Amino acid sequence: MSGTTDWDSKLVIGQKAKAPKVTRNTSDLNGARRAGAVVGTDKKVTAGLNKAHSGTDHQRIAKLDRENEVAPPPKIAPSVGKAIQQGRMDKGLSQKDCAQKINEKPSILQDYESGKAIPNAQILAKLERVLGVKLRGADIGKKLEGPKKS
Repeated sequence: MSGTTDWDSKLVIGQKAKAPKVTRNTSDLNGARRAGAVVGTDKKVTAGLNKAHSGTDHQRIAKLDRENEVAPPPKIAPSVGKAIQQGRMDKGLSQKDCAQKINEKPSILQDYESGKAIPNAQILAKLERVLGVKLRGADIGKKLEGPKKS
């Protein structure tokens, strides 16, 4: 038998290996040095920092988000608002009456006249029919002629 098992060595079951002791005060540290123990001191690099925000990566991502923001939808041109107002005055209609004729709220008509509204082709078509004024295309504000006779 050529030494497959070592009968002279001891095997202790259930004994925990000594874990390194962590101390925070200098008196325990000096006591360990006096006793001749191996002492290692490590300073924590990330002490007191928020682990979720380590580094400036979040700042870079926020900057990218700001750069890629979607532009707001275009508002209606001021010339269209003036044409609506002029056409309404020519017909002698108040905002409330005109809004009632196109089946919309008066606030929507106010937004169109002030240039705050996002253009909607259906509402503009209704306004063109009621006011008889061109509100879309090249010649905005021009009077609409009746249907062409052939």
